[in-house]
This record gives sequence, structure tokens and C-alpha cells, in this order.
Amino acid sequence: MTIDEMVNTILAHEGGFVNDPDDRGGATNFGVTQLTYAKWLGRPASIADVKAMDIETAKEIYLANYYYKPRINGLPDEIQPLTFDCAINHGPIRAMKFAQTVVNLAGFGLITVDGVCGPETMRRVKAAHAEMGNYFINAMVDERVNFYEAIIERDASQARFRNGWLKRAESFRVPV
Repeated sequence: MTIDEMVNTILAHEGGFVNDPDDRGGATNFGVTQLTYAKWLGRPASIADVKAMDIETAKEIYLANYYYKPRINGLPDEIQPLTFDCAINHGPIRAMKFAQTVVNLAGFGLITVDGVCGPETMRRVKAAHAEMGNYFINAMVDERVNFYEAIIERDASQARFRNGWLKRAESFRVPV
């Protein structure tokens, strides 16, 4: 999948402007939160600013903050779409924690689950994926589903998002 295809897939999941009072992310546009947009602008961002953000700016933020900075571009091509989507939806640290957890659970040596894609994480993820193939991807999907379920368990008000969250997660499951 090309980078443009990954971005377009994420945009299809994220949609446009939303300011749902039950959504803990607050006002978002194309999945970019008000806080993230403020950091990007280098100044406070109003809800109106978020609503007015154009899709090209969202794409720039995606690539800079959620693809290149966390080094997702260095991961095996097959796991980049899922990891990139997780980074947009949960933050890059959580996305990498999913991959690190899978490495540990699959027995590829224990690495620190810190959400940082350093050289050791990169090496172990590549080795685990090379050995496991699609099982690695599906194990990451399982970690994501478990994460969503834990959110709902901690905060029942989030249950109304469950079907959409699980549909999004399961869209990355692959045949084994």
C-alpha cells in the first residue's frame, strides 16, 4: 500500500469535522484534535480553526507527526498501514506499544514496552514479522481490540463508539 493509499484509508475512517461531547478527543477534523492542531500552528486553536482546517494540512500533520516522526516508515511495509492508523487513532506511542507487546507475547525476546521505535524495537518487530507474517498483523489487531474494550470497561460512556471502533480495527485483519 502506498503512503497516499494509507492516508486515504485513514481519512475514510476519520471523516471530517466532529465535536462530540462524549468523544474524549474533543473537537477533531480529519482525525486531528484541537490540541494537535494548536501544536502544529504554534498557537492556541479554536474550534472554528479546527473546523476550517483543510485536508492538505491534515495530511501534512499525519505524515510529519504520525508516520515519519515515530519511524513507522521504517517498519515492514505490510504492518505500516495498521500501525499508521493506530498512531492517528491512539497516538504514536500506543501504536508502537501494540507492536512491542506482540513481539514480547510471541517470544521474540523481551523488549521494553515504551512506545518508542528505537533500533531494538525496529529490529525485533522486523524479525517477528518476518517469522510470523500475517499472524503478527492479526495479533496487533487483537491488541487494538483489547485496548478498545479496556476503554469501554473503564468508561461505559464510550460503549456507544464500540461498533465503529471494532469495525475499524477488524478492517486491518488479514487472512492467515
